[in-house]
Amino acid sequence: MGKQNKIYLILFALGVFALPFFLRNNYHLMVLNISALNILVVIGLNLLMGFAGQISLGHAAFFGLGAYLSGILTTTYGFPMWPTLFLAMALTAGVALVIGIPTLKLEGHYLVMATLGFNVIVYIMMLQLEPVTGGPSGFSGIPRLELSGFIFDSDRKYYYLLWAVSIGTLLLSLNLIYSRVGRAMAALRQNEIAARCAGIDTEAYKVKIFVLSAAMASLAGSLYAHYLTFISPGTFSFFYSLQVVTMVLVGGMGSLWGSVFGALLLTVLPEALHAVKEYNVLVYGLILMGVLVFFPHGLLTGIAGILRKREKGVSAGVEKSRA
Repeated sequence: MGKQNKIYLILFALGVFALPFFLRNNYHLMVLNISALNILVVIGLNLLMGFAGQISLGHAAFFGLGAYLSGILTTTYGFPMWPTLFLAMALTAGVALVIGIPTLKLEGHYLVMATLGFNVIVYIMMLQLEPVTGGPSGFSGIPRLELSGFIFDSDRKYYYLLWAVSIGTLLLSLNLIYSRVGRAMAALRQNEIAARCAGIDTEAYKVKIFVLSAAMASLAGSLYAHYLTFISPGTFSFFYSLQVVTMVLVGGMGSLWGSVFGALLLTVLPEALHAVKEYNVLVYGLILMGVLVFFPHGLLTGIAGILRKREKGVSAGVEKSRA
């Protein structure tokens, strides 16, 4: 990870952990907590889309598997909470491995439809396995996380936990993409055929990134379950998969900082649009359409490009005036 990214990460972490001192409304903290969970999912999905070049419309299923596995095992069967988070990640990763090996051999819209089909299957199971999952009524009574007697029983306490996990994941992901593995992933993104000719096992990398991405979504789901203490199938439908894909596109594929920006923007924006009430869906749609049309490589990348052009224009103007 470069020096510039380290500086950005330190400044971002300081800003995040100082922000609650300026917020007095628990509702705002809750929105930011959901943003942290979305960032966790979107970073993993961006690794898959931005580096492996694979589009998944099934990440809501992995998010839901983490939530339901952690919730059911701790509530119904009395499993210890923290080990269960990792157990849920491992089980979800196992499911992703089984699904990913045959699915990732598909390309284009076939891959999209396969992952969408998986999402639908998991969603139907959440609805139909009512004795286990609670069915359409949801699953309640999930215990809040506890660490050495310290109970995370408020939005503020969960704020620091969830953002610590999200920033830690961002740190690990930045280190990953600047490592040897990251260079192989970059080669895969640029040209899969050339990467294969260079000796990179592209199929294995696709599956590994898919499994890693699913595990990240599962962790976010487990934390979500213990944060809200109630889960229902509607949260993990196809629409959430579509939402996180949109976050990746708005932030910019292949940009982890774009993942953070896109997840924050599209989590906070619908809440901010409550001021326009009945027009909020229209305004939200127009903003998304404008971003995707005028900034096809992502809003953050587009803004950075505009700033660079202005700097070049200013420096060129200074040189002309000197001449």
